[in-house]
This record gives sequence, structure tokens and C-alpha cells, in this order.
Amino acid sequence: MRKLLVATHNAGKVREYRQLLADLPLDVTYLDEEGVDFDVEETGKSFTENAVQKATAYAEATGLWTWADDSGLEVDALDGAPGIRSSRYAGPGASDEDRYRKLLRELDGVPWGARTARFRCVVAITTPEGEVRNAPGRCEGIIGFEPRGSHGFGYDPVFFLPQFDRTMAELSPEVKNRISHRARAARAAKRLLWGMLQEVEKRNQ
Repeated sequence: MRKLLVATHNAGKVREYRQLLADLPLDVTYLDEEGVDFDVEETGKSFTENAVQKATAYAEATGLWTWADDSGLEVDALDGAPGIRSSRYAGPGASDEDRYRKLLRELDGVPWGARTARFRCVVAITTPEGEVRNAPGRCEGIIGFEPRGSHGFGYDPVFFLPQFDRTMAELSPEVKNRISHRARAARAAKRLLWGMLQEVEKRNQ
């Protein structure tokens, strides 16, 4: 069975990916399990560049097929910010609350109809031989005026979804894992992975 390295130190994220990929002939592992203790600096100018950068570096270092993702929030009234800087938006050492509070301050006075935003995610899959595939996912919403909800993380408490009349942080994990940007990118990437596995099987026949 082929090993797939997920480029994360987050055991919770790996559990989610193991469930998603359970029906593929893959042994899903992650950085800590493989003893990988270095982080890849994200210097790309887009989510795709950063995801590919991470996947490629870890694939080269480990010799394993590697799955990496990069994601963030784009707010139209802020010309797409915080974008690829979403996790660094409020500076080093900032908490999730620090970040979304800063976002709310930046949007002070912006009316409801102009607070449109989207979460975006790109999953990149890279082989040690240099083959690269990537899959995007997005989720449209509106930045609320105040945080609501206790589920999720990051900007979820201020990301309002009109179709549910709730913020992302007010959704159950089951619903979020069906409609989120990361879930959509992951499902698309799973289809790419299945195709890659079939190509290898054909070559080996």
C-alpha cells in the first residue's frame, strides 16, 4: 500500500483526512509520524504557490507522495486581504480572536452589502518525481458585525453564511465538513489522487 504524507503537525486534521481517504489504497501518515521536524517557509504569492511549495519540499525530503494545503480568507472591501496572510494578519503570536477582532476593526463602518468574502483553499499533491496536481475549493459568505458561535476556529465566528442564517462557528462539524472550502478542495483532490493511483497501476501492468 502506498504511503501518503499529509504536510501537517495537526493530528486532528490528519484524522479528518484519514476518514476522507479511507476507501483509497493509501496509508495516510503525517509529519510527526515520519519524524519530519522542519517547516517550509511559505513565500508564494498565492494559495496555490504556497501549497505546491510545501508539498514539493516534503515530497523531496521524504520520498513520499505528499498532500499539502494552504487556505485563507479574502474580503472584497479590503481588496482581498487578509488572503495568504490570514494566519499572520495580526502579527506573530496573535490568537484567532486577535485576528478576527482586527478584521472587524478594519471593516468598521462598512455596510452589510459590502462585506462579502470567501474562504479559499488549495490542496496540492506532489510526487518525489516532481509530478504536481492541485485542487481548489471556496466558500462564499459575508463578514458579520460581531462574532457568533463556538465551533470551528480561525475566522469562523465572523464568517456568516446567508443560506444557513448562521456563522461558520455556529454550524455543526458535520455540516461544516460538507460545505467548507477545505472540504470542497479535499474532495476534488481525492478524485485527483484516485486518478494518479490508476495511472501508476496501468504503468505497472
